Amino acid sequence: MTLLRRLIPDRFIMILMATLIFATLLPASGTALTVVGWVSNAAIFLLFFLHGARLSPQAVIDGAKRWRLQAAILAFGYLALPAATLAISHALAGWMSPELLMGLIFLGVLPTTVQSSIAYASIARGNIAAAVIAAAASNLIGVVLTPLLFAAIASTAFGAVSLSGVGRIALLLLLPFALGQLLRTRVLPTVQRHVKIAGMMDKLTIVLAVYVAFSDAATQGLWQRVSAAELGALALVVLALLLLAFAAAWWLGAAMRLDPADRATMLFSGAHKSLATGAPMARILFPPAVAGAVILPLMLYHQLQLMLSAVIAARLADDNERIT
Repeated sequence: MTLLRRLIPDRFIMILMATLIFATLLPASGTALTVVGWVSNAAIFLLFFLHGARLSPQAVIDGAKRWRLQAAILAFGYLALPAATLAISHALAGWMSPELLMGLIFLGVLPTTVQSSIAYASIARGNIAAAVIAAAASNLIGVVLTPLLFAAIASTAFGAVSLSGVGRIALLLLLPFALGQLLRTRVLPTVQRHVKIAGMMDKLTIVLAVYVAFSDAATQGLWQRVSAAELGALALVVLALLLLAFAAAWWLGAAMRLDPADRATMLFSGAHKSLATGAPMARILFPPAVAGAVILPLMLYHQLQLMLSAVIAARLADDNERIT
């Protein structure tokens, strides 16, 4: 029954789908869109301030103790998966809209998830400490590396890609993150006392980013450019990418001769991609006309990775229990 519940689209995904529909039917425009955009930017700033306050610098330093595993996770997430999404985008050029293909490449260069990669590693009896370190390191590096890597990779498929959004990334992501690190000792006790409110900021920021992105996209004709058939094809492509990511991460763990716990961590930390980082970053990085379409592959991947991880984690837990 627990596994069945995990296979059903989670409540937050249903909220995101409702937000997408609401933004399509009643998109914000004019002054309202400007106001919602500023609120979204403020939420993004606060979110990354909280990330900075919650992340212990020592946690990333401690990750060096398992450097082979951490290096493999980072290389898989920032080299192997971007290469795979670039190859897919080249293969599908002319068959799928450029915005969706750009979204696939953007998906490939995102950091791993924080909450779900750790949770599923725990369920699978993986190395939880290593999963925490991997999530911290991937997201810390991703704030800087994701936009730069995307610009470098996407330029091979779409020509020169503007880096004008990198300045906004620095302002809305790096600056608050750095402030959170500097003020960590002062604000961490307050954050820990209100941990539920801090946790809600992730979801609120994503919902606002999705609403603003799809409001902009809807008013500029997104659904006239992307058909239902194309969405169905995109879902199949994303599913194939996810299956490939899990298979390759599992194979890499075997090739490195990792023990079962580290191999489970490699699987989930390597193959997962973060909606919590991707949705706000897409809003900052891409023009309004394409941001909504760019987020679509990530939203599909996010739900599918949760569903597939539920099955795999339960199976690994049973296997590891029989071994022990």
